[in-house]
Amino acid sequence: MTKIIIVGAKGRMGQSLVRCGKQNKNLEIVGEIGKGDDLAKVIEKCDAVIDFSVHAATVAIAQLCAKHKKALIIGTTGFTEAEKKELKEITTQIPVVWATNFSTGVNALFWITRKAAEILGPDYDLEIVEMHHRLKKDAPSGTAESLAKILADVRKIQLEESLRFGRKGIVGERTATEIGMHSLRGGDVVGDNAVIFAGNGERLELAHKASSRDTFSNGALRAAQWIVGKKPGLYDMQDVLGLK
Repeated sequence: MTKIIIVGAKGRMGQSLVRCGKQNKNLEIVGEIGKGDDLAKVIEKCDAVIDFSVHAATVAIAQLCAKHKKALIIGTTGFTEAEKKELKEITTQIPVVWATNFSTGVNALFWITRKAAEILGPDYDLEIVEMHHRLKKDAPSGTAESLAKILADVRKIQLEESLRFGRKGIVGERTATEIGMHSLRGGDVVGDNAVIFAGNGERLELAHKASSRDTFSNGALRAAQWIVGKKPGLYDMQDVLGLK
């Protein structure tokens, strides 16, 4: 049985993780850490830590996991470049599953998006549209960023130079290398992500819509079971699901 600690347990995702974790017979939750709780007091009890807190706290959590040689699952988004660099350095010490989305369906979308981009080639215009609940603080979503990285990788273009965040005014004709990125916020939308391949005479749309946070939670819990015993390194859900 895999023993886990959930950090961010009082948040929306944290509550879902606790609920789903208690229903999983192969897991034991040995710690539920919220704001003001001390992870250091309970970390020795676990095999893996699942972090869905806030980006400003994740580096310290990762450092504590490295100190105690505990596997780490990172589901938090919104990291600065400096934070990303620090976290990647820590993956040389412990095994880490770091994913922008833990849903099995979304990870299938990642795989299909890559294949579609390879098949369709450079003659299709690329647009990404994501929508999340009104309380989400970062934009675009981590999932949308991952989709953009996949498209840029296939097209062999620099992502930072190609992204266009919405359009306003007389911006001129669309360039061949643009990747449009559009973030919508409203209501209680759990997470919608779509990739549009727009060609002359036809349009292909790939989309995933989440109606429950439990799909993300069950994926993260699956990752926690998978990662225990792995060598130090950086992994993602494509590794967990055997899609690589």
